Amino acid sequence: MRKAWVYVALTSFFELVWIFGFNVVNAWWQWIFIIIFILIDFHFLAKACELLPTGTVYAIFAGIGTLGTTLMDIFLFNETINLGKIIFIIILIAGVVGLNIADSADEKKALKGLK
Repeated sequence: MRKAWVYVALTSFFELVWIFGFNVVNAWWQWIFIIIFILIDFHFLAKACELLPTGTVYAIFAGIGTLGTTLMDIFLFNETINLGKIIFIIILIAGVVGLNIADSADEKKALKGLK
């Protein structure tokens, strides 16, 4: 199970790498690296979905991508932050955590059913 979460972490990381690349590439040949990072990202996304429920993986992937992109915009590209963004970031984090907790509860129920 730990391996699955490593895949989720890697797919989330590589998503942020290629999104960052969208903002900084200047030449056509640099897009080759972006495409490579996208392919690596989707590889780890598929591996994570083999071991965990796809809905959970995608929710975490999308949540981390949204949160990471927002923070990247604020800290690296001087985007402004306001109370609305902060509130919705908190809601997003709560949703990802809640989904993970609900998934864990379903997994425990399934394991009890096997005994």
